[in-house]
Amino acid sequence: MDLIQIVVLAVVQGLTEFLPVSSSAHLILFPHLMGWEDQGLAFDVAVHIGTLSAVVWYFRREVYGMGRDWFASLARRESVGESRLAWAVLLGTIPVGLAGLTFKGYIETELRSPQVIAYATIAFGLLLWLADWVGSMAIKPRDEHALTWKDVLLIGCAQAVALIPGTSRSGITMTAGLLLGLSRSGAARFSFLLSIPVIVLAGGLSVLDLLKGGHVVDWLAMGLGVLLSALSAYLCIHLFLKLLERIGMFPFVLYRLALGLFLLLLFGHA
Repeated sequence: MDLIQIVVLAVVQGLTEFLPVSSSAHLILFPHLMGWEDQGLAFDVAVHIGTLSAVVWYFRREVYGMGRDWFASLARRESVGESRLAWAVLLGTIPVGLAGLTFKGYIETELRSPQVIAYATIAFGLLLWLADWVGSMAIKPRDEHALTWKDVLLIGCAQAVALIPGTSRSGITMTAGLLLGLSRSGAARFSFLLSIPVIVLAGGLSVLDLLKGGHVVDWLAMGLGVLLSALSAYLCIHLFLKLLERIGMFPFVLYRLALGLFLLLLFGHA
């Protein structure tokens, strides 16, 4: 990998991991446009470590409080402080974990075509538009602390749908949150907290594949990938949460529609 490829892919991964625009669509588009070879599994692991570092650091106070209160709730066998939110994040992760283990092979072989990614980018972009409109009609939008267990399971099931490339994990979880009456910022914050165990699980599986496959590791590329993806992801989270209530989801919907149509033009219809 040359320096330009490392920089572009790391920054793109850092930005698109948390914006509702589909990272898979971008990671298939940029190498194709630039004529790059596949970046390899080791680099994928590196940029996931970077994005994980960014979201954990950004929400470090919340993560610390949730972890502390979760262990306290186990000891006392009752809800303690932020333990309920911690349990919600864990519960919301179960559906995507089960779906990933069940359908991993089928998804990797049957659903990774550019056409599937393009149609999913468009369809779930339109659904995000509907959800944002529905959410804007809520008289008293809730935040992530007001989620019921039913809400958590529904958002968790929506997250499992994001295994379809082009859906966008952050996009579909925010969509579900908005449809359930969460505020934009509440839906976004819960989506970001949900990303932590998901990235850990996905990264762990990738590390196992890396160890089994005996891949050659370019440590310089890995280090730059971690650093750049972490910085871009942190900046993305900060600006997104700061501007979200003001701009809404519509700019991202328009972007998804344009990106999906471009992919269809570029790769043709299937």
